[in-house]
Amino acid sequence: MPVPAPAVELTAGDYAATVVPTGAGLASLTWRGRHVVVPHEPEELPLGYLGKTLVPWPNRIADGTYEYDGERHEVPVNERATGAALHGLACWSVWQVVERSAEHVVLELELAPRYGYPFHLHSSVTYRLSPEGGLDVRITSRNIGTRTAPYGSSTHPYLTCDLRPVDECTLHVPATTVLTVDERLRPVATSPAGDVGLDLPGTAPMGTTQVDHAFTGLPDGGWAVSLADESLRVRLHADAPWVQVYSGERVERRGVAVEPMTCPPDAFNSGTDLVELAPGESHTLALRIDAVEG
Repeated sequence: MPVPAPAVELTAGDYAATVVPTGAGLASLTWRGRHVVVPHEPEELPLGYLGKTLVPWPNRIADGTYEYDGERHEVPVNERATGAALHGLACWSVWQVVERSAEHVVLELELAPRYGYPFHLHSSVTYRLSPEGGLDVRITSRNIGTRTAPYGSSTHPYLTCDLRPVDECTLHVPATTVLTVDERLRPVATSPAGDVGLDLPGTAPMGTTQVDHAFTGLPDGGWAVSLADESLRVRLHADAPWVQVYSGERVERRGVAVEPMTCPPDAFNSGTDLVELAPGESHTLALRIDAVEG
């Protein structure tokens, strides 16, 4: 039986990262020795989906059911509290390391057709460090099957100011609109962020603010969510139409999950911003994480 590849260590300038094959995950990222994402040990089963790659859907499918192209599908419910299918099918798969150097690694996974998701995808994740730009991440999936596939993607890093409590940090989310949810975190409606108390301008410490919502109304041409204290500012840059922000209660509020998403929660049912990959087509989500002095 093949032995899974060990964790891959990357370095470039003041940055260092650890990537694990399970879930094509980001296990750590530091800048000048300070944690930029909440880390976990490579052999550890991490809390809260720390650093995992989310394909072929991000976030939740309500009740684990959806209809596509006239067919009803059921995928496994893995979050009993909400009755949802959470974060796709690849988080706990062992991806293959197909290319690596001191500064980059490429991991690949074939998602074979299965009950509930009878579509055939080939996915890859590239992590690349640079001294000037930090960590670039590219998540690409290609439809290698014979039928059009519903698709979405994201990744699940928790930004941190060297593990300082987020209560003492400022959070800036440049979004005008938030997707409100019910008690089972199912989408209800979009609302102006300020109207529901979820305007996050990054001008004051978070305090006890709790958030676990998808935001949209993001700036055209790219955006950045930042978490900062007096000495460190950590940023995630992307141009995705959605971003999920979670205040990190599962990791003792030592970081804030910032998940750039190609579509909102339950897009397999709503169709909102759903990517439909025809046979032979590919889709790429690109993002970047960096740090500067606060």
